[in-house]
Amino acid sequence: MVWDPKDPWGKKPDPLEDALKQAQSQLKDLFPPGGFKSLLPSGGILNLVIAAVVILFIWQAVFIVAPDEEGVVKRFGVPVRTVEPGPHFKIPFAETVLQPKVAKLYRVEVGFRTSQQGRQQMVPQEALMLTGDMNILAIEFIVQYKIKEAGEFLFNVADIHETIGKAAEASMREVVGKSKIDEALTTGKAVIQQDTMTLLQTILDQYHSGVQIAAVQLQDVDPPEAVAAAFKDVTNAKEDREKLINQAQGYRNDIIPRAKGEAAELVNRAKGFAQARVNRSQGEANRFLATLKEYNQSKDVISKRIYIETMEEILPNMEKIIIDGKGGERLLPYLPLDRRSKLTAASGAKASSQLESEESRPEPSPTLKSRGARP
Repeated sequence: MVWDPKDPWGKKPDPLEDALKQAQSQLKDLFPPGGFKSLLPSGGILNLVIAAVVILFIWQAVFIVAPDEEGVVKRFGVPVRTVEPGPHFKIPFAETVLQPKVAKLYRVEVGFRTSQQGRQQMVPQEALMLTGDMNILAIEFIVQYKIKEAGEFLFNVADIHETIGKAAEASMREVVGKSKIDEALTTGKAVIQQDTMTLLQTILDQYHSGVQIAAVQLQDVDPPEAVAAAFKDVTNAKEDREKLINQAQGYRNDIIPRAKGEAAELVNRAKGFAQARVNRSQGEANRFLATLKEYNQSKDVISKRIYIETMEEILPNMEKIIIDGKGGERLLPYLPLDRRSKLTAASGAKASSQLESEESRPEPSPTLKSRGARP
């Protein structure tokens, strides 16, 4: 054994220690003399570095959420809290923030796609649907939604836009499958939109998607192109039928009230005429009774008065020739019978016209008159 003054016991060197020493020597060769302290800046440069570190720390610790956004804070990739709009703090380099726009209204197109140039192109795989009466329709519609729960919206569903489109297509197919083609083409569109929106919201709530459906709007509801002309003729015929029905109802609503009004007018006129005849008859009867009463009190005076009044009515309508008594003895009496008959006919027509005019005039209140009465 060779004697080694460094190893009085004569032990062999450990190979592990040799390897460790060799590694330390190599590591020292990588750095300049003076170690890590020689790498740090001194004076003003050190202050600038400290200021930069502080600014970086603040920049990483402070974030601002816009008024139309909601902040979702993640710590090492796991969501821990949700913050409202405004300035907030987070742990630098450990927490990150996602800020989805919760007030924005998003849009999903189903059955068609709109290009960047604004052109729309139908997607038959989505648009063609079967109605409840076994007809095919091409339905294009849009879905508008906004974010209700930001955390669920970001992390519960992988592709929320595509999920909403597929769920909307399934909901529309179910609702249209329960409807008839006439309802889908004409008056049932509002009901289909409302039922589809309700069913779609139920599906998305089951997914915990954090989405609120704002509207479902039908863009185009048309039959397939192969039978579009026939469907158009049927629709036009139905529109014409509705037009004729509305015209008939309008004529009915116009003629019936008019006929009822005319009938009511005739009835009222008849009642008025009957009441007038009754009142006139009563007045004549009362007048006759009053005249009779006065006549019984003074028959001579009443007889003379009646005679005079009768003459006043008769004589003005007669052709009169007055001849003195002495002159009448020398004249030949002449009686013109033909002329008398003409005068009689004329006076009769005049009397009848006066009678009609009196009947048409309202009857005055009965008074004490004895004209035309006979004792």
